[in-house]
Amino acid sequence: MENTSVRHASAQNPSARNTPAQSLSAQDRETVRSCPFDFAHQLEFDPQLKELLTEEPVSRIRMAYGEDEAWLVTRYEDVRTVTTDRRFSRAAVLGRDFPRMTPEPIVQAESINLMDPPASSRLRSLVAKSFTPRRVEQMRAGTQRVVDRLLDGMEAEGSPADFVARVSSPLPLITICEALDIPEADRPWLRAHAMTMMNVGAAGKEDAVRAKAELRGYFTELTAERRRSPGQDLISTLATARDGDELLDDKELAVMAMVLLITGQDTTTYELGNIAYTLLTRPGLLKTLQTEPERLPRTIEELLRYIPFRKGVGIPRVATEDVELGGVTIRAGDLVHVSYLTANRDSAKFDRPDELDPDRPSIPHMTFGWGSHHCLGAPLATMELEVAFATLLARFPGLRLDAEPEDIRWNTTSIWRYPLALPVTW
Repeated sequence: MENTSVRHASAQNPSARNTPAQSLSAQDRETVRSCPFDFAHQLEFDPQLKELLTEEPVSRIRMAYGEDEAWLVTRYEDVRTVTTDRRFSRAAVLGRDFPRMTPEPIVQAESINLMDPPASSRLRSLVAKSFTPRRVEQMRAGTQRVVDRLLDGMEAEGSPADFVARVSSPLPLITICEALDIPEADRPWLRAHAMTMMNVGAAGKEDAVRAKAELRGYFTELTAERRRSPGQDLISTLATARDGDELLDDKELAVMAMVLLITGQDTTTYELGNIAYTLLTRPGLLKTLQTEPERLPRTIEELLRYIPFRKGVGIPRVATEDVELGGVTIRAGDLVHVSYLTANRDSAKFDRPDELDPDRPSIPHMTFGWGSHHCLGAPLATMELEVAFATLLARFPGLRLDAEPEDIRWNTTSIWRYPLALPVTW
């Protein structure tokens, strides 16, 4: 398959070989692929990622921002290796201008996302106390109230209504902000700042830097106040959670609260819109779920696997020693990206991976990550999706898309893929 993004390092793109010579072995590829990961046509799978998965599952890439090259690992089992093997370090990324999709790195230097076990294990143990099955189940009733209120508003507005504006955009923000007990007046400002950090345009770098600093300052003040006077909210739970004698220190607490605000709304917001679009463009599946609602949880898991809800890749790791992977030697010091998107479409793991099959045998997908950086809030996100769609399908049995699928406008300016508006009628 011809790919015009493939650049021959020795001829077409000399600057693509700025990696130290000792990091390349004789068996390494002689090409470095330019990977902007800017594909955003509805919810079609990125053809460049598909090509890499099938033709060069461990490949060398350059990205829009950051210095150096990186390896990209695409197969399910190889992704699992990189995300669980201690020879690949997230902490070693600190201080490096690593290849990425946004002009300013989204992650905070002190974030758990840039820690390795056992340091990350301590923080995960403390944070996990806020997302136990019992705690998430306790949050279900509150989520149900929010969903009911939002759908009441949608019904009162009348048909047609914008599902994005009425449900998918406000629901996760309200849910996580109520869990964190963030004042309602602050929420639009926080949401806008979080979105600014996700933009991929180079012109937005200064805005992203400023948004990141202002969010950091906001949560530093908020968490200090909760530590002085704890309540029943999630931040207070984090402020007082103990692992033996261990507590989160002030800086860890502020960064963790900020991470929860961002991650607690992003994936769920966009997956609400994506799943709604997918169901509304598959009326047979929609009807099945309305007549057999018990199939919804399993179907949601398959939708999470199937839908490419974001672009490209996230935070890389660094190989701390030479590692053989997929027939390629990754040298100590090399940066390594993984693609959870391609892992979810690996034919070696999933039969007919490009088909949406709600009856697929249960195989863990990687939409919420894997290993020591698997998203701790995944149970909360899944619960929100189940409550939202169970209620939506029960209340609006005649629900349908009020536009041609090709007329739906999609986000193209950030790392996320989702419909900007989703007109529905009933």
